[in-house]
Amino acid sequence: MVKKQNDSLKQKIELKDIKLNSLLEISNAINENLPVENLLEIYSFVLKEQLGFNKFIILHRESNKWSCILKKGHKGKIDIDGLIDEFKRFNDITIVDSSNNNLLNDFDAVIPVIHHENALAYVLISRFNVNKNIIDDTLYLNFVQTLSNIISVAIENKFILKKSLAQEAINKELEVASEMQKFLFPSSLPSNRKMDVSAKYIPRHAVGGDYYDFIPLGDDEYILCIADVSGKGITAALLMANFQATIRTLFKYQRFEMAFLVEELNKKVMKSAKGEKFITFFLAHYNAFTRDLKYINAGHNQPFILHNNKTKLLDIGCIGLGMLDEIPNIEVGKIKVSPGSTIVMYTDGVVEQENLKQKQFGIEQLIKVVKSYSSLSMEDMNNIIFSKLDDWREESKYSDDTAILSCKIY
Repeated sequence: MVKKQNDSLKQKIELKDIKLNSLLEISNAINENLPVENLLEIYSFVLKEQLGFNKFIILHRESNKWSCILKKGHKGKIDIDGLIDEFKRFNDITIVDSSNNNLLNDFDAVIPVIHHENALAYVLISRFNVNKNIIDDTLYLNFVQTLSNIISVAIENKFILKKSLAQEAINKELEVASEMQKFLFPSSLPSNRKMDVSAKYIPRHAVGGDYYDFIPLGDDEYILCIADVSGKGITAALLMANFQATIRTLFKYQRFEMAFLVEELNKKVMKSAKGEKFITFFLAHYNAFTRDLKYINAGHNQPFILHNNKTKLLDIGCIGLGMLDEIPNIEVGKIKVSPGSTIVMYTDGVVEQENLKQKQFGIEQLIKVVKSYSSLSMEDMNNIIFSKLDDWREESKYSDDTAILSCKIY
């Protein structure tokens, strides 16, 4: 009896020394930010060489995906699918007597690692080497649980840091992309005796899929256009950047009939998007000398022209670009622009912006605002429109990219 008590005390002292040394070694490794492989090597050495466990594996969760990150002494294949659901019943150290699961039958104990009330890892372990005379293995298993918790949380923190750094890199790239996208828009818009042009754009994310442009074709002719690509994010922004570059290239080297231009743009969009996205597009050609405005509305939200408190929707055109390989029919709208007229082009983010009651801002309300403030400069009027949108949406965020291009013709 006395000998047994002495042996138990001796083992407790040995375990205490192992605990202190191993915890110190692992703490130093974590502080030195050693790779996961090094942490697992230390962990494996402590379990096998110092504590005497001859067989163990660690199943670890990373971003809701489970994998086996360490396997010692077990030669069988580990099929994790369906295994984790069975392991959910293990909330504490569990001795395995018998199980229908072949993997569990190959081990003596399951040690769960619980972090923030969720299972972060499971350690399957066989007891001690048969030569090792252990009086009470409970203390050892408790220490393995503590050690496993430290290792698993350290690995989890590394994963979180890696994910955070990756997200930070993505954010920086998006910042660069956002700055580059700004160069796609005209750097300045005219405000002179012929016309006053102003635009305002708020992307839903760092980069957006809306686009507007103003392209002079000599002293008296101008191109005004606005577009919106289906979908959001980087792919939409890249498609729109390619679209904008195509438009500018086409107008730079040659004059085209508007219908032909739209057909060519449709081919470009089909080739780039492969039918997965489409672009709504409004294109207008204004001659300041003749006051003729020709336009094509390719499935875009209907711009309108305001004169003497009366509005006319610019709705003649065709379907959106990239919807079909060939556009069935293209009509060109024509209108004489009277002095003092205001043309307002916008994307669906304006009229489809919802309030807290899920009611849309709507084109009627947009027209009402324009009628009230069209006597102001176009920049001031656009700012008021966005102010009204802010009042309308209250605490809710912008639901989409939002752009307005306004033009007062003198």
